[in-house]
Amino acid sequence: MTAREAILGRIRQHLKRSPGAQAAPVPDVRLRVPEIASGDRIEAFTKALEALTGKVYRAGSSGEAVSYAADLIGERQAVASNSPLLHKLGITALPRVRSGLVDSEALKQTCAEAAVGVTGVDYALADTGSLVFFASPEEPRLISLLPPVHLAVVESARILTGLDELLERTPLPADITSSMVLITGPSRTADIEQILVRGVHGPGELHVVIV
Repeated sequence: MTAREAILGRIRQHLKRSPGAQAAPVPDVRLRVPEIASGDRIEAFTKALEALTGKVYRAGSSGEAVSYAADLIGERQAVASNSPLLHKLGITALPRVRSGLVDSEALKQTCAEAAVGVTGVDYALADTGSLVFFASPEEPRLISLLPPVHLAVVESARILTGLDELLERTPLPADITSSMVLITGPSRTADIEQILVRGVHGPGELHVVIV
């Protein structure tokens, strides 16, 4: 008996199956979308993200959202995506924010020099505090990845209960984007000596404004 046969034999014995027996059929996929009020979704999202050291600000108006962005950026340089929401709020009109970039090389250079990257959000997930992006010319991934500080702006109506509701709304994300990105808190890793380090693979600071 080979090592492979011995290993498979032990697995088969544990599963109480005989050689050649067919595996049980895979159960049907069931999406579970709980009924949760908007206010409770916001509370759950805030609690989950803050537990990961992310910062959440609830803006009561467009002016409050712009003021938060201006205070966060301060005297630093920022780059903003071409999100219609950012244009509507007036964040892209702030003096130290560069937006409207369509050339890939110019975008790379700007993101490399910017201290803050500002993006819109397609959806947010309340149960994990995650942000969901569908990569596109309006929302290039680089803006949320390269600058050391990420400011994301999300409409409260786009805060979903969780992944099941996201997949119910967009069952085939590949049909609408080349890359669906889920961001859960600031970038962090413990690959080296199990010591947690932030900002290695992306922004070390994450701010979310809910409008």
